[in-house]
Amino acid sequence: MEYIRLGRSGLKVSRLCLGCMTYGDPTWRPWVLREDEARPFIRDGLEAGINFFDTANIYSAGESERILGRAIKDFGRRDDAVIATKAYFPTGGGANDRGLSRKHILASIDASLQRLNTDFIDIFVIHRFDPHTPIEETAEALDTAVRVGKIRYLGASSMHAWQFMKFLAFQRYNRLASFITMQSQYNLMTREDEQELIPLCQEEGIGLTPWSPLGRGLLAGSHRAETLRAGTDEQVTQWYDGRKEVDETIAAVEKVADTRGLPPARIALAWVLSRHGITAPILGLSKPHHLSDALGALQLVLSGDEVGLLEAPLNARKIPARW
Repeated sequence: MEYIRLGRSGLKVSRLCLGCMTYGDPTWRPWVLREDEARPFIRDGLEAGINFFDTANIYSAGESERILGRAIKDFGRRDDAVIATKAYFPTGGGANDRGLSRKHILASIDASLQRLNTDFIDIFVIHRFDPHTPIEETAEALDTAVRVGKIRYLGASSMHAWQFMKFLAFQRYNRLASFITMQSQYNLMTREDEQELIPLCQEEGIGLTPWSPLGRGLLAGSHRAETLRAGTDEQVTQWYDGRKEVDETIAAVEKVADTRGLPPARIALAWVLSRHGITAPILGLSKPHHLSDALGALQLVLSGDEVGLLEAPLNARKIPARW
């Protein structure tokens, strides 16, 4: 396993991050694995050298955090693990059970600490941008949590570049704890962030940890395998259906994979890993072969012709860079 600094921080993480949205309670999402099914994947990830784990308070209403916390305790050492969790989305029916207010952030941190059974969170991530809360309030609340030792580092996820830059500028000007990482959807079918957000992160020394690097499994061949997730994941329909370039990209991945004699997932993940500034893609492991595919992608070098073929469908429809 390779380890790399996360952004400009001194924190070192594995080049693969194990995403734990897949683990929890299937009443939340039908494709989610219960604890007895999930634990072997976390154990195998640890044994393979993965030290970076991502979850969120909204995943299975917190059950994902509980499962991860117990597994880390049973299979590894807490001090060796880098645990990221998130807050923003509703966690209850109350008016303040959502968003990035000081009240919700601090309550969310305490609740996540309890579920994870830990004294600190390595990386606390704001799950989205909150247009209803001043960034000053959010940034100051996050800084407070860092200074009292509940959080080691800060991360953000899925927002416009200008929103992220406002946060970074305020944190810098006021000498507050600053974000070191950005999570955003990035894969061969979703590349809009190449226009502004990714260049911003590169310029500011922010580590990129893309989520859904395999496009909710589509780039791994889930559409042909007719998996439970492919048939029930609403985001697959919302984000990818009806886009000609999606089908063309999937076909390109399969063509390169067939030529190489390798699984499509390995090809698609190798492309993400090769992109400048990418620290660690966030992967879900739910089948025995998923880990070996991911580990194989770490050593896979794609040729220029292969990269050109993979990128061609979106390149033909690429939105011009704005001035």
